[in-house]
Amino acid sequence: MQERGLPAYLAELLGTLLLVFFITSVVTLYVSTGSQAQFGTDFAVVGLVHGFLLFGLIVMFGVVSGGHFNPVVTLAALAIRRIKPLDGAIYMLAQLSGGVLGALLTKGLLLDEGRAANWGATSVSGMLAGNTAGAIVEMIGTFVLVLVILTAVYSEKSFKEWAPLAIGLTLGFAVMVAGPLTGAGLNPARWFGPALVSGEWGGVWPYLVGPIVGSLLAAGVYRFILEPGGLPPTEPPEHVRPPVPKRSTPTSDKPAS
Repeated sequence: MQERGLPAYLAELLGTLLLVFFITSVVTLYVSTGSQAQFGTDFAVVGLVHGFLLFGLIVMFGVVSGGHFNPVVTLAALAIRRIKPLDGAIYMLAQLSGGVLGALLTKGLLLDEGRAANWGATSVSGMLAGNTAGAIVEMIGTFVLVLVILTAVYSEKSFKEWAPLAIGLTLGFAVMVAGPLTGAGLNPARWFGPALVSGEWGGVWPYLVGPIVGSLLAAGVYRFILEPGGLPPTEPPEHVRPPVPKRSTPTSDKPAS
C-alpha cells in the first residue's frame, strides 16, 4: 500500500471539483431541455468532454493521489487492498466535498441556464422501466469503468503509460450510452454535488447501489480472474554488449631450459 498524505487528499478534492464543474457545465449547455437551452441535446459532445476531462485530470493529479476522483474507485482500491482504510475514508470525504464545490461553481456561473437542467443533476429516464433498471445501467457502466481502472493502474502486466487514455475513453463511451438513460452518474460524488445544490436527487438509491455493486463486482473480477490469469508482462529487450577482446598473453623470450 502506498503512503498517502495531505497533497493526495487535496488532489482528490481539487480533481473532483474540476470533474464535477466541467461535467455539470457541459450537461447544462448541451442537454438542457428548458427555455434556456442553447444547443439542444448532444450526448456525443457530453461523452467526449467526460473522456478528455478525465484523461487530463489523471495526467495532472494521478502522480500525487492515483487519480480516483470517485468514491467507488476508492472502494475498489480498498477491496483489493491498494489503499489504507483511513486514507480511503478521507479520499471519499474529499471527493464528496469536491463534488459539492464543483456543482456550486456551476450554479454560480450558469444561474439561469442551469436552473432548467437542475445544474447537471442526474435522473432516471422514462425510457427505462424504473429505478431498478436505472440502478442496473449505473452498475454496468461503473463495472466497466472501474475494471479498466484497476487493470490499467494496478496490474503489473499492463502498459501504464496508456492508463489515462484508456480510462478517459472508457468513461466517454459509457456516458454516450448511459447518458440518455440515467445521466451516466457512475460516480456518487458526481451525483451528490448537483443533487444537493439543485434538490433533484434522482431517486437516490440507483446512484448509490448501482455504482457500489458495479465497483465491487469489478474488484472481484480483477482480483480472482484478471490478476492471476494474465499473460506474463512483455519485458524490454536486453542490450547485447559486444564481447570484450581477450588480452593476449605476452610470450616469454627466455629459452626453455
